[in-house]
Amino acid sequence: MCNKKKSKLKLAQDEAQAAINETNKKIEELGEHSNSLCVELNNIQELFDEIRNIPTDKKLECEKLKKIRLNWKQQAEKIESDYRAAAVKNAGAGAAGVGAGVAVVALGPTAAMGIATTFGVASTGTAISTLSGAAATNAALAWLGGGALAAGGGGMAAGNAFLALAGPVGWAIAGVALIASGLMFWKSASDKKKIEDIFTLISKRDVKSYKLAIVELSERTSRINNECKMLREAISKIESFGTDYDAMTEAQQYELGAYLNLMLSSTQLLVNPIMGLLPKFADNEFDMYISWKNRKADTGMCNDYKPLIISFANLLYKIDLDDKDKKLLYKTFKKNKKMLKALDVRKKDFSIEMIDAVEEALSYCYQLKEA
Repeated sequence: MCNKKKSKLKLAQDEAQAAINETNKKIEELGEHSNSLCVELNNIQELFDEIRNIPTDKKLECEKLKKIRLNWKQQAEKIESDYRAAAVKNAGAGAAGVGAGVAVVALGPTAAMGIATTFGVASTGTAISTLSGAAATNAALAWLGGGALAAGGGGMAAGNAFLALAGPVGWAIAGVALIASGLMFWKSASDKKKIEDIFTLISKRDVKSYKLAIVELSERTSRINNECKMLREAISKIESFGTDYDAMTEAQQYELGAYLNLMLSSTQLLVNPIMGLLPKFADNEFDMYISWKNRKADTGMCNDYKPLIISFANLLYKIDLDDKDKKLLYKTFKKNKKMLKALDVRKKDFSIEMIDAVEEALSYCYQLKEA
């Protein structure tokens, strides 16, 4: 018996899943190399700590970098522990959101480090990263919700993690699969095809995002390897300088300054996010939209359903919709009890005005980015 031919939507989703799998692999690799970088940075830090009479400005810079690295490591540990807690909770609830028979792969420390680096960690007092620590954790959990490090995808789409699905990753698998389950409601073949076409476009858009992110992840790993090599060479040189700054030659003191700059650039490689995997529409875009004087959408509704608006804005980012598309999407969402429950909105409260607000928010977002 011949296999049923796959739909365009299923083919696009399969391609998205393959791209996510490759991205996950790159994130795990990044975690391993980030760990090595952290070790080398700690080694060179110990040498700096042993130097007496080091100028105050250099000492303060060292302390600041040490704090940033500690924050990054704590972030990775939090992601790992949050993931384990969510895995236990889901297992206890009959694997809700994980999918029947899908086992969640244990999240190891290096994988958590890769995720922490991918989504960025804010540093104290500096603008190294675009995300705060809490936002980084939410982004990481959203990534996990999209199927990262979970066998066969599905991840932890249940409950609060779903509300944080603010990147391409979460929607591509957890979201689109959930929404696609609502396609069965359509009796009209043309309407069903129209909806399938929209979700096919979404999956294809996401594949492009992943492919760009894979390049960015590979480049980051390569840069980290180079920095590790330079740090090892610097460690070897510093060990020959002695431990009294005042007794060093002017050339050695100048070299120490250069190595401090190397520590700064290396630390940034740990905490700067991978831009290709950041949300296209996040909290800051939402806040700017709410403050926009020409906004027509109701302020109270927007604030009450902020997670929904952010999630839908990312789902529909750069997807052109006409009025019929918008109405069809609204009806598809309205009929999908699972999706509404995951987004914590009651069917009777879900209105077309929410979709209008998403459309207006995106239009404003595009204007900002073109300006």
